[in-house]
This record gives sequence, structure tokens and C-alpha cells, in this order.
Amino acid sequence: MKNEIAEWERNEVAAFLRKQKEKKDQFFTSGGFPLQRTYTPDDIEDVPDSDIGLPGRFPFTRGPYPTMYRSRTWTMRQIAGFGTGEDTNKRFKYLISQGQTGLSVDFDMPTLMGYDSDHPMSDGEVGREGVAIDTLADMEALLDGIDLESISVSMTINPSAWILLAMYVVLAQQRGYDLNKLSGTIQADILKEYMAQKEYVFPIEPSVRLVRDCIT
Repeated sequence: MKNEIAEWERNEVAAFLRKQKEKKDQFFTSGGFPLQRTYTPDDIEDVPDSDIGLPGRFPFTRGPYPTMYRSRTWTMRQIAGFGTGEDTNKRFKYLISQGQTGLSVDFDMPTLMGYDSDHPMSDGEVGREGVAIDTLADMEALLDGIDLESISVSMTINPSAWILLAMYVVLAQQRGYDLNKLSGTIQADILKEYMAQKEYVFPIEPSVRLVRDCIT
């Protein structure tokens, strides 16, 4: 294969480059790793089979599902969240009617930081850059008329994600859903809040414990 690649570079590649140069001398991934023009089995000859695995099996280097997108297309979701649960619910239903296959919920700053909407610290921020969720009734309004067994829900929230997850599960139980059919995500990357986004409520150790408990 190495000889074949060298011949390919000398002939087809060189002939094509004489007519049209590549845009850059070297290409890199977004993480800064250099990219070769092509890859062959030679590039993985020293990689143990255990590091490659099969789709749907650890270490999941070939994807999290056994059939990947041969069974279903990837989830299409546009993030939304503003005002009250009723406000955002109308937006969700519109997006679903346009072909969206998953929901992505953006929460307002008081909800992120664990404040009720009527708390003095919430003044001016309620429903401003996400939906305000204070109670289970708000969660009911947010997801009213939406079949949670057939659509995944991604909740863009970190420090108080465990509370929103609990509301979500209780809502599903009230509707008589099979919890094994629920799908979606919460954020579980609390350390980045201390380093970058600065949206944290508790000290690091109990925050990490809450994330661990959510994952468990």
C-alpha cells in the first residue's frame, strides 16, 4: 500500500496539482492536528484492535450506535427558550411542525443560577435569554402536548441541571411514560463553568458530586 500511495502522489496527485494547487500547504483539524491528504490501512497498522473496536462498543471510536445512521438520521434540533413555558412551548411545536426531530431548551439566567423568578436577584433577567422554569407546573407548560417517548430533549443547563432533570422525570411519570423510552441530555461539564462560563452555584467538590450522581 505504501508503494501504491507513493505512485499515486507522483502521478495523479502531481498532475492535478499542476492544474490546480491546494488552498493551503498544510491542513489541520480544529484542535491543531495535521491532516494527511488521504489515509489507508497502513496508518493504523500499529494501532491495537482494542483501540478501534466496533460501532456501539467500547471504546466507541466508531460511534455510539451499532448501525449508526443506517437506522436513523441524526437528530435535528434548534435551541429555543424565552419567556414562560407556554411561550417556548409554542416555539417548540412550530419547530416540530417544520421537521425538527429533537428539542433543545435554553433556560434563563435565574433558572441557571437556581433563583426563583420573583427573587430580587432575578430582576430584569426572567425569561430574557432562555425560558423561566421555577416549578413543575412550568415544566408541564413547557412540554405540553409533546410526546416525550418519541422526541429527545436536550437541556442546556449545568449547575441546576439535576433539578430540571428531576422535574422532567416526574412529568414523564405523571403522564405514564415508560422511563426507558425517554431520551435526551443535560449538561455534565461543571468544571468548564469555573474555567470559562462562570455559571456555577456551589463549590467545586459538591458540584462534581452532583454531576456524578446525575450520570449514575
